[in-house]
Amino acid sequence: MDVIAELTSLIGADAVLTAPSDLDAVTEDWRGRYRGPALCLARPANAGQVADVVRCCARHGVPVLPQGGNTSLCGGAVPSETGPAPVILSLTRMRAVRAIDPVNNTMEVEAGCVLATVQEAAAAAAVRPGVEVDVTREPVGVIGLVTPWNFPVATPMWKIAPALAFGNAVIWKPSEKTPGISIAVTRLIAEALEAHGMPSSLFNLVIGAGPNVGAAVVDTVDAVSFTGSVNTGRRIAVRCAERMIRVQLELGGQNPLVVLGDADPERAAEIGVNSAYFHAGQRCTATGRFIVEDSIHDAFVAAMTERMAALRVGHALLPETQIGPVIDEFQLTKNLQYIDTGLKEGAQLASGGGRLDRPTRGWFLAPTLFTETSNAMTINREEVFGPVASVIRVKDYEEALAVANDTDYGLSSGIITNSMKHARHFQANIQAGMTMLNLPTAGVDYHVPFGGRKMSSYGPREQGRSAIEFYTIIKTAYRAL
Repeated sequence: MDVIAELTSLIGADAVLTAPSDLDAVTEDWRGRYRGPALCLARPANAGQVADVVRCCARHGVPVLPQGGNTSLCGGAVPSETGPAPVILSLTRMRAVRAIDPVNNTMEVEAGCVLATVQEAAAAAAVRPGVEVDVTREPVGVIGLVTPWNFPVATPMWKIAPALAFGNAVIWKPSEKTPGISIAVTRLIAEALEAHGMPSSLFNLVIGAGPNVGAAVVDTVDAVSFTGSVNTGRRIAVRCAERMIRVQLELGGQNPLVVLGDADPERAAEIGVNSAYFHAGQRCTATGRFIVEDSIHDAFVAAMTERMAALRVGHALLPETQIGPVIDEFQLTKNLQYIDTGLKEGAQLASGGGRLDRPTRGWFLAPTLFTETSNAMTINREEVFGPVASVIRVKDYEEALAVANDTDYGLSSGIITNSMKHARHFQANIQAGMTMLNLPTAGVDYHVPFGGRKMSSYGPREQGRSAIEFYTIIKTAYRAL
């Protein structure tokens, strides 16, 4: 049986296209790098069929390449024009998520991660003669997703997309503080599932308080992915361990941004304001501690306070607004309590520190910067989760690194310097899951791994190809030939 006949038997005649018009369209994707012919276009409907296609082509010595020309998804290989014509692998039948265009195409990008099965699904050579080994991945089952209020679209989509793309069903419990946008996202996903003939029961939304509704989800599903507070994450981890199910936790941060003496103070302040105060500081990757070398300390603080005085705090929908309110009265009260604690422990206010009145109702807080702080102070040990940050003065790079690592958290970090030596050393030695070189600590891409160390994360990484580790289960099969 030739490769086209075998593919047809595996995934169906309607999923193996050989018409010249289909193949010409595919060839356009490779124009400039590969000008040879394509054997056929394979359009598997699920991850299992992806594995079937790859194993079949491996047996016949035929290369498999993703439609669209993204060779990074299959090991970086470009087909030789003198070798066997490739089978082009299309995920268009799997992308029941294309309708989610308003969400930065996150769903479609994550669906492409299914191609990670390419490197594992091919038949592996066994050490025993007459035996063939297959290593494949299967869906976990029903995934419980518990997400916070601060990024009510982005954070859920980082989880929903790979969960569905790898064949799982989802029960999503968003924050009860953002029900409207959660319902809107659910409608988009429901429309996409219906448009592609997929069961509506693959995706389910439940809304309610975490101690009741969230706990019920954790007690029901086959795996849990949670983003939120450390204390809630601990309780979820304990319950998942009791049930012997997998768990993925993305928790808090007290993120350091180191500013060395060779940095430009104005540029450092621009990065610092972005890191600490945008999104009203309500980002787990926001800078809480500016660790500043003594030689640049005063210039950096002056540049920071000047920029902070110009920040426009107001109604989030006004075009001139740069920083909106914090989420609610509870969060504002908590932020003000941290500010009061900082003052009582000896920190000095360089800017902000109080509530702001605006024409519209809201919980507005002036962006706040403390100076003369030590790393032992409460505001530098705990996550404030608001527009509040501190400056810690250090004598040199070695002390800066030691202070940066002296924390229970390890999510994001950053350094501002013109020294490649120090930048590289910091990258290698900072105890954090992510580090930024001359960039804000907040702001990440959804196609690469996200996560931290220490109390900031637990379990497999989120996003990009790392998502395959949490949302699939490996199966190894041995067959006699």
